[in-house]
Amino acid sequence: MDNETLTITDNRTKATYTIPIYRGTVRAMDLRQIKTGADDFGLMTYDPAFMNTASCTSAITYLDGDKGILRYRGYPIEQLAEHCTFLEVAWLLLEGELPTRDELENWNCEIMRHTMIHENLKKFMDGFHHDAHPMGVLISTVAALSTFYPDAKNLGDTKCRRKQIVRLISKMPTLAAYAYRHRLGLPYIYPDPDLGYTKNYMNMLWKRTEPKYAANPVLARALEVLFILHADHEQNCSTSAMRAVGSSNADPFATAAAALSALSGPLHGGANEEVLRMLDEIGTKDRIPAFIDQVKEGKRKLMGFGHRVYKNYDPRARIIKQVAEEVFEVTGRNHKIDIALELERIALSDEYFIKRKLYPNVDFYSGIIYQAMGFKPEQFTVLFGIPRTVGWLAQWQEMLRDPERKIARPRQIYTGEDRREFVPLTLRGVHDRELTFA
Repeated sequence: MDNETLTITDNRTKATYTIPIYRGTVRAMDLRQIKTGADDFGLMTYDPAFMNTASCTSAITYLDGDKGILRYRGYPIEQLAEHCTFLEVAWLLLEGELPTRDELENWNCEIMRHTMIHENLKKFMDGFHHDAHPMGVLISTVAALSTFYPDAKNLGDTKCRRKQIVRLISKMPTLAAYAYRHRLGLPYIYPDPDLGYTKNYMNMLWKRTEPKYAANPVLARALEVLFILHADHEQNCSTSAMRAVGSSNADPFATAAAALSALSGPLHGGANEEVLRMLDEIGTKDRIPAFIDQVKEGKRKLMGFGHRVYKNYDPRARIIKQVAEEVFEVTGRNHKIDIALELERIALSDEYFIKRKLYPNVDFYSGIIYQAMGFKPEQFTVLFGIPRTVGWLAQWQEMLRDPERKIARPRQIYTGEDRREFVPLTLRGVHDRELTFA
């Protein structure tokens, strides 16, 4: 359309520029033509933390934070969580369409066939201290996979690339379970392909001396739903890391390790653990009003509420609330859920939170469910990383196919000193200054 443009007048030079609008955005490079003179670099955009910058185009996940909508490849998350298995959703994210019955059967077999890891990786894990955090162990071992599969560097071969995708999805639960058992000093349990993806993971975590581990079907289905909800979530911190590192043509194991590192931060993957700490601090429902007052006064943070993107109720949180009740019928009711529900009720009826559009997000309830199922808090971020690996790989694959792909290299606004002359060591005086790296 002829009117899909933006007219910019530079008040410094009085020059006028016509900038095309592309899918509701302007291309930052189109602004480079706006200069004050021949020596001027040109106009850049400044957007700390990418608050309003689209770094890529993607057909994987659609997210409307104002309306509380989340869709994978066009399918509402509510429908996928109700009707699909995790590996069914994994195929959807990677291939763009839901699998046929034969495709799903072959995909399940292919994934489960690759769940074993090299025995030397177990020795590598044994080198970590007994109380090493499972997330640190997982990050390290995923990166170590790069040395076991040197063919992973052949990114131009689509068949080879797919093999690495299968390897990562298959081995992630095995590595995660082994990292957990290492911390407890328990022997590693070999994968059981007959159990399927989530039940096999539970088997590797919790099997003791029984001949065959039998996971509770309700808990296994709950874990399946949680994996589906966490599979992808647009261009978040870890996904952006996956794309940025992958843009250098690093192999997918090293790239996924970088994404896991981003996920390990408490502001990203560790948020549900912080929710549990908050609920433990509150202790009982009668102490909620006082806690809410402290939040308003800026003395406390209301963990699990609010989201960078969602300005409405997180659709994943609605689903998790339903799953929680099913889990508690098996495990017994976690008293934290009653505190959480009352906290949500009070917060959503308070003008302070309504005005700021602070609604519960996925982290508000997920930690409570994980704890009820028997997972320890240090395992929560690992649980996040297993399904999110699928989303990372889908995004990585899409990035490699993008004809506009270039190595990620943001610009900066330099705020340091202008040119200075070097001062020899013998002539430097003592300055009353605070060391910035102290």
